[in-house]
Amino acid sequence: MKKLSFAIAALSLATSAAFVSTSATAEVSANAAVTSNYIWRGVTQTGNESAVSGGIDYSNESGFYAGTWASNISGGTELDLYGGFGADINETTSYDVGFIYYAYPDIDDLDFSEIYGSITFTGLTLGAAILTSGEDADFGDSVYLTADYAITLSNEAEVNFHIGNYNGDFVGNDYTDIGVSISKDNFTFGVSKVEFSDDVTDNSDDMKFYVSYAVDIAM
Repeated sequence: MKKLSFAIAALSLATSAAFVSTSATAEVSANAAVTSNYIWRGVTQTGNESAVSGGIDYSNESGFYAGTWASNISGGTELDLYGGFGADINETTSYDVGFIYYAYPDIDDLDFSEIYGSITFTGLTLGAAILTSGEDADFGDSVYLTADYAITLSNEAEVNFHIGNYNGDFVGNDYTDIGVSISKDNFTFGVSKVEFSDDVTDNSDDMKFYVSYAVDIAM
C-alpha cells in the first residue's frame, strides 16, 4: 500500500509469517523491513536517510483485508491503518479498493486519509488515490493517479515501469514522478525522477536510485 524525491540507494529487508485458520478462510501475516531511503510517491520521507518499518496484515478468501504498518520518518513516526477489498474479475483482470489513514503521532497536524482503487489487466495496473481528510483540507483536495506495467523476463526477473501524477491544493506543488525497477531473487534496483509543475530549489527533483532486498517467510 504504500508510501508512496529518489536520491540514494534503498535497501529493504522484509520478513513475513503467515498462518491459516482452522476453517482455511483467513490468513494473518507480518512483515519487517529496513531501507536506506524511504521514498513514497517520488518523495523521500526520511531526508534520504535510512528507515526501519514493519506491519501486520489480515486477509480472508472473500477478498477483504486490513492491516497496519509503521516506519520512522524525518522528525518522527508514520503509522498507517488500512482496509479494503480485492478480487479477480476473470483470469486476466483484478481490482482493489480501500481506505487508508496516515497517522504521524510525533508531528502535529500532519494526519490525513485517502480512498484508493486500482484495476489490473495482465501486467498493466491503473490506480487512483483521493484525499478524504487532512488539516485544513476537504474531500478531493488532492488526487494521485498511477500507471504501472510489469514484464517478466525469461530469467524470471521482473521489470516494472511507473508513472504517477499528484495534484491538488493539499499537495502544495503538483508533480509527476516516473520510474523503472528490476527485481530478481528478492533484490530490486530502481531509478526514479520527479518533475514539479513549479521550480524547486531543494534538489528534490534530482534523479534518485535505490536498491532493496526482501524476504518472505510463510508458516
